[in-house]
Amino acid sequence: MDDSDILQHLLEIEGQAATLVDDAQAEADRRIKEAEEQNRLAFDEAYQKLTAELETEYQKAAGAVKDEYDKTLGEFRADLDCMPRKNESFSALAFSLLVGEK
Repeated sequence: MDDSDILQHLLEIEGQAATLVDDAQAEADRRIKEAEEQNRLAFDEAYQKLTAELETEYQKAAGAVKDEYDKTLGEFRADLDCMPRKNESFSALAFSLLVGEK
């Protein structure tokens, strides 16, 4: 085997090695892309589930606050309705404040 045959053989081996590296890189890129897609789907699913749970909790808490508000407002109105009204005294005070006479 002469030097040119050896050199040609080495170049063929180098070409095969380059092809193997390219194939390995393409396979790695494909696997990474596939893993990213699977992870994105898993993330989206978990995110949707969590946001649905949080929305449910929020609606429940908002409903409880609204119920408490309505209850407190009802009690306040009931207390106001029970208070005696002194219309004549109020009118006299308002007149004196607005007109300035006593």
